[in-house]
Amino acid sequence: MKAQTDTHKFILGQVTVRLLEESERARFDELLEQKHYLESARIGGRSVRYVAELNGEWIALIAFSGAAPNLKAREEWIGWSHLQKARRLGFVVNNSRYLLLTERHSYPNLGSKVLSLCLKRLSRDWEQRWGQPVLVVESFVDEHYGYEGTCYKACGFEAVGLTAGYARSSRDYYTEHARPKQLYLRTLDTGARELLSQARLPAQLAKYELDRAGPCPFKAEALGSLLELFKTMGDSRRGHGLRHRQSFVLACAVVAMLMGADSYKALEDIAGKLDQRQLRALGARRNPDTGRYRAPSDSTFFRVLGRVDAAQFDEKLGQWMSLRELDSLQRIAVDGKTLRGSKRGEDVQPLQLLSAVTHRLRMTIAQREIEDKSNEIPALIPLLEDIPRLEGSLITADAMQCQQKGCRYITAERAADYLISLKGNQSGILQRAELKLPQEFFSL
Repeated sequence: MKAQTDTHKFILGQVTVRLLEESERARFDELLEQKHYLESARIGGRSVRYVAELNGEWIALIAFSGAAPNLKAREEWIGWSHLQKARRLGFVVNNSRYLLLTERHSYPNLGSKVLSLCLKRLSRDWEQRWGQPVLVVESFVDEHYGYEGTCYKACGFEAVGLTAGYARSSRDYYTEHARPKQLYLRTLDTGARELLSQARLPAQLAKYELDRAGPCPFKAEALGSLLELFKTMGDSRRGHGLRHRQSFVLACAVVAMLMGADSYKALEDIAGKLDQRQLRALGARRNPDTGRYRAPSDSTFFRVLGRVDAAQFDEKLGQWMSLRELDSLQRIAVDGKTLRGSKRGEDVQPLQLLSAVTHRLRMTIAQREIEDKSNEIPALIPLLEDIPRLEGSLITADAMQCQQKGCRYITAERAADYLISLKGNQSGILQRAELKLPQEFFSL
C-alpha cells in the first residue's frame, strides 16, 4: 500500500503545467467540445489557457477568463460596495473550463495537483498577458452532473452559495435555467478580501483600479420613491423653458453620487450612463427632437445644487437611504463634529452636530444639533429616532456613548447591535472587563 502511495506521489511530481501555444488552440478547443460537459470552447473576453502534461502527454486542460459580472454570494463574501466592484472586478478571475483527460481515479489527487500548479502562476501570467494581477479566483461547480468540487476544496476554495439559476441571454437580460451552481472562491494573496473591500487600495494595487462608476444599484421603484421625496421640496427657479425639474436633478445627483461621482462633471458623466428606463423613473423629460430622456449637464447640477436648502436636501436623502436595503446601511457610525465657519462672535460657540453616517458610502443619513452647554450623549437617542429602520444594523460610536440608556435603546427598542469603545470614563465596567477578558484586548 505504501509503495502504491509513493508511486502516485512520484507520478504527480512529474506533472507540469504550461501556457497553451497558439498553434495548439484548435486541438484544445476540439477536446473541450468533445469531452467537457458544456460541449463548448467559447470563452469570451480576456482569458489564459493552460495544458497539464505528464511525460509529454496532455492530461488536463484548464482555462481562466474574466469574472462573472454579478454574483450575490461573491459580493457578500468580499464585502465590497457597488462602486468598488465596478472598479475592482478585474482583480477577480473565473476558472471557466477544467477538463481532466484521464479516467477518474486513474491518478488520485491529479485534479487538485493540476489546479494548484495553475494557481501558483496564474496572477503572474494574467498580469503579463492583460496588465493586471489576480487576487481572487472563482469557479462554478454544477452539482446536477454529480460534481462535488473535491479538487477545489483540496486547493483551499470555499463554497459560498448557489447562483440564482439564471443565464445571461443578452446585455441586459437573463433567462432562468432552474439549475443553480455552487460558487467556489479562493484568494491568491493573504488579506485579499479585506483589500478589495477597503476604502483605498495600496499604491501598488491602486494603479490597476478602473476609473469608472458603479452600476446603478436601485430598481425603478426605489428611484421613483426618491423622486417623490424631492418633489416635496420647493423649486426656487422661475421662468419658462426649464429643461429639467428640480426634483429630477436632485434625484439624479443622489444616484450619481452613490455610483461614485465626486464633482459636477462626474455627476454629468455618470448620470449620462443611466439607461432610458432609469431616467424615466427619476423624472426626466423627453427631448422633443429625439423623443429620448436626457440627463442634466454639469452646469445644471451646479445651478440647482447651489440654490437648494442643504439641510432639507440632507434630510430627504437620509429618509430615503434609511429605507433602502443596501449592505452599506448595515453599519452606521455615530460621531460628533463641529461645523467649520459656524462661529459668529467671541462669546458664541460654533455649531456642533451629532451625525449618523454609513460606513461604506460615508453618506449622512441623520443629523442632530447638540444643544449649548451639553454634549453628544443626550442627542444619541433623538438622532437614532430619525432613522426609520435600524433592525439588524450595527451602530458604532466612541467611548462617550458607552452609556446604559443609549445602549439599551439600540438593542431593546430598535433591535440593532452596537460596537462602542470602552475607556476610563466607565471605570467600573472597564475594571470588570479587565478581569474577564484576555489581556490581548487591552494591548492594542
